[in-house]
Amino acid sequence: MKIIKMVLLVLVFLYLPMGSAFSFSVKFVDDKNDPFVLSQSPSRVVSLVPAISEIIFKLGVQDALKGITYHSNFPGASGKAIVGGFFGPSVTAINELNPDLIFISSLHTEVKTYFKDKDVLLIELNTTSVLDGINTISLLGQIFDKQEQARVIRSQIDEQIDLITKKLSRIEPDQKLRVMRFMGRDQMMSPGNDSFQNDLIRMSGGIPPDFDKKGAIVSVTKDEWMHFNPQVIYGCGKDNEIEQQILTQPGWKDVDAVKNKRIYYFPCDLTCRAATNTGYFIQWLASSIYGQQFALKENLIFEPKIIASKSISPDFECIETIRVDDTHILDFVNKSLVIDLKSPMAIVSTLEGRREGIRTIVNHYTPPQNWMIDHGHGIDFIRRRIATALNKNPDHTSVLITGANMDNLAVKTALFKDLKVGAFVTAGVKSNAMRMGKSKGHYYEPGTINIILVTNMRLSPRAMTRAIVTATEAKTAALLDMDIRTSYDDGAFRATGTGTDNVLVLEGTGPLLDHTGGHTKLGEMMARVVYEGVKAAVLKQNSLDAERNIFLRLKERGISIYEVISLEKDCDCAQGKSRFAGEVEELLLDPKYSGFLQMALSISDDYQKGLIKDLSSFEAFSRNIATDICRCDMDELKPMVQKDLPHVIIMGLNALLNGTHYRNK
Repeated sequence: MKIIKMVLLVLVFLYLPMGSAFSFSVKFVDDKNDPFVLSQSPSRVVSLVPAISEIIFKLGVQDALKGITYHSNFPGASGKAIVGGFFGPSVTAINELNPDLIFISSLHTEVKTYFKDKDVLLIELNTTSVLDGINTISLLGQIFDKQEQARVIRSQIDEQIDLITKKLSRIEPDQKLRVMRFMGRDQMMSPGNDSFQNDLIRMSGGIPPDFDKKGAIVSVTKDEWMHFNPQVIYGCGKDNEIEQQILTQPGWKDVDAVKNKRIYYFPCDLTCRAATNTGYFIQWLASSIYGQQFALKENLIFEPKIIASKSISPDFECIETIRVDDTHILDFVNKSLVIDLKSPMAIVSTLEGRREGIRTIVNHYTPPQNWMIDHGHGIDFIRRRIATALNKNPDHTSVLITGANMDNLAVKTALFKDLKVGAFVTAGVKSNAMRMGKSKGHYYEPGTINIILVTNMRLSPRAMTRAIVTATEAKTAALLDMDIRTSYDDGAFRATGTGTDNVLVLEGTGPLLDHTGGHTKLGEMMARVVYEGVKAAVLKQNSLDAERNIFLRLKERGISIYEVISLEKDCDCAQGKSRFAGEVEELLLDPKYSGFLQMALSISDDYQKGLIKDLSSFEAFSRNIATDICRCDMDELKPMVQKDLPHVIIMGLNALLNGTHYRNK
């Protein structure tokens, strides 16, 4: 086994011309400072570092990637073997994949020890700066013989950062704000001085804190917090627990960011990684900090106009062209599905109502970089600005708006004899998915399912409005069948939609049809294309499908194995909570036990709705599962779950925890 240190690898690449190649012989130095050559691209790779997995996919060499941690969730990743979590991967699961290369971090000491005498290369990658992350892209391009793809990715990041640098140059130094990434659960924490996360703040124009502490995550005292007095703070994931528990207390709540409600949340795969989306996140963070300044006309770099266009199919008799146009709006790249009609016709839209004389239909993606800049503008103002950038007359253009990227557009069609139906669907369900009748919309964040329905027939007004019901029912059926969870109440319910969904139905041309309900062929076809379109769009946008792993399903319900474990007197696990949680997670890599817990999640939903009354059979099954794990008699399960969760889920988790605990006795 050889271990390659990232700090040494960077020195190699800093002295390489951008166009150089090794004819696939790459020189490295190992942890003993001995040189060696990698003469061929690895074909059986395990990545324990989510940022590395992300880069490998972006380079297009994902076929070589055989195993990942459950923290890697992006398009295509659902088909890869899971080897556990970043903090506690299973060496057994890794070994079963027979890897020739494993990407690790400094935390993976057990992996290093296990593979010490095995014929496998370990590359240790520890990112402490944004430059480290960018250099890693070049490194992986060399390792996988994808130098050109790596250069393209780096060029895109450079362009994104360069734009922000130009925009920030128009802001006076005394207008720069103090910005802090906050972390933790029971206490306030932040990245240390040597963390790439403070690099991200600096490159976004913010002034990060200097607590004279190094490390990926360090504690912050109340005095340090108040002395720094952050003007903007941000976090990800469950960092909002800090807001609820600590930022309501005296001293903690008395800083500018809290008083002015300048607290933002971003996806964890952006805040916690320096990888292929670094430039994108810097733009988003900078726009959140300086949205008002960025919106000023004198601070704009580009004119609002179309900068790229791509035609798409299918064709309908009433449609002139269908394409996706990229535009510069407020300097950032927006994307619009643009459907130009051959002649003016009517539409029915849940956003705009019924409108006549429409020549163009638009589904417009407003990127996160624009969200804070647009804050406070009315929908009519935004619609007109979009139409103007697309060179369209706002009075003859119908616009839907979404936070789902048009790159993730799903187009589905259905044919039956002379009938043709098409659905153009974008969908984002991670931020404000709701179950109508259960969820309370306490807040709004972008996350929308937009559906445009087109046929080769002419629809009567009644048929157009009834099609909205058909499309909505099909959308909800797709979400229920995928087990999409609500964004509220810790994912307690299956979602029926998001709080901002819209449907647009085109009148069309051809023979007149008056019915689009479920008992008609046309309604059946509409429902089918919407159902398929929603599932495809959610997979593209959010990397969610019905077959996602048990770790994602638990996360959607706000459940962490580590956080639910009780280590009271009934659970004197000698190896500690982290070790114990790792053992339970390794157990869940076995389909038998992950299937059992998936069953518990499903039964829980029906029990909560009153469809199941008697749980005695499941209780007996839970004891049997615990007995199977520990290979001992389990007449009674001791309570080992400390979190307030639905009763059936507690039963399922308790079985796994008891079995693992008594197996260690």
